[in-house]
Amino acid sequence: MQYLLLIYLPEGAAPSAASDGAMATELGDYAAFTAESRRRGQFIAGEALEPTSTATSVRIRDGQTIVTDGPFAETKEALGGFYLLECHDLDEAIEMAAKIPAARRGTIEIRPIWVLPPAYAMASGSGAS
Repeated sequence: MQYLLLIYLPEGAAPSAASDGAMATELGDYAAFTAESRRRGQFIAGEALEPTSTATSVRIRDGQTIVTDGPFAETKEALGGFYLLECHDLDEAIEMAAKIPAARRGTIEIRPIWVLPPAYAMASGSGAS
């Protein structure tokens, strides 16, 4: 089963290049986690996201497209990245989430991927089954 591991951190909590090697250490920890998930055959995708200050939100209201700068909602923690992993079950997804470096100072939310019925997936063109 596929699980999306969403990485939430306090806005601005990422180590900076000026923080005495903290950035290099954390990037090394992420590289090790990614390598482990690849070695275990779990890795499907993963990316870091730019800060919420770079976000653009789009809504349709009364047939009109409304575009605003910034995130969808103001929160204490912001979505900073994700991993999409293939895990046997929720227990394995939890095991992997606990290994993501951001779990030490933020939150990892685990969401199972909703597998659409084949007829809907084919009609929508998503190819998911």
